[in-house]
Amino acid sequence: MARHKSLGVLSRYEQIALDLASRILRDEYKVGEKIFGRSTLAGRYKVSPETIRRAVALLQDAGVVETAPGMGIIIKSKKAAESYFHQFRGQQALADMQSRLRQLFEEKRKLDREIQTTTKHMVDYLWGMLNNLQYLEKMEIGETSWLIGHTLASSRIRSETGATVVAIERDDKEYYSPSSEMVFQAGDLLHAVGTVEAKGKLRRLVEREG
Repeated sequence: MARHKSLGVLSRYEQIALDLASRILRDEYKVGEKIFGRSTLAGRYKVSPETIRRAVALLQDAGVVETAPGMGIIIKSKKAAESYFHQFRGQQALADMQSRLRQLFEEKRKLDREIQTTTKHMVDYLWGMLNNLQYLEKMEIGETSWLIGHTLASSRIRSETGATVVAIERDDKEYYSPSSEMVFQAGDLLHAVGTVEAKGKLRRLVEREG
C-alpha cells in the first residue's frame, strides 16, 4: 500500500498523482477513458515527462490507471481513485494532528515556564509584603530603661525607629493615641505598630538602659 505525506511536503509527482485522482472522482476523467499522453500532461503541469511517469506509476500501483504501449494512460477504477485519495487525506489529517500536537506541547512548555516565573515573582512579592505588615506588638518598659522620665516627644521614637506607639497600658488602663507629653514610667506597656525592622529598633530602644 502506498504511503503518503502531508500536502506541504509532497513531491511534485505525488501532488500530480493526487490531482489526477481527484479529477477522476469529480468525473472529469471517466473509467475506460484515455487521458492525455505523458508529454501533454507534462506541458499542462509544467513538469518534465519523467515527473509525469512517476505520478502515473503511483496511480498504476494503486490500480487507478493502466498503461500499455501505444494505448497511453487509461482510467481503470474510480473506486481505486477514491481509495487512493482518501488514504492520502487520512494520513494528511494524522500529520496535521501530529503537527498541532507538537505545537501545543511547545506552547505548554512556554506556559509552564511563564507560570514558574510568575509564581516566583508572586512569592517574592508576598514575602516582601509579609515582612512589611504592621502587626501590633506590646513592649514593656523595664526598671532600668532609659525611656523612664522621657516623653513621646523627647524620646523621638517615631523618627528614631519608624514605629508608632498607638497606646500605652498603665495600671490596667489603656491610653490610646497618647499625648506627646505623656511621661514614660517603669512597667508601662507600649502598644506599637510598624514594620518588623521598625519594631526591632523600638525594642532595642526600650531595652537600652539609662
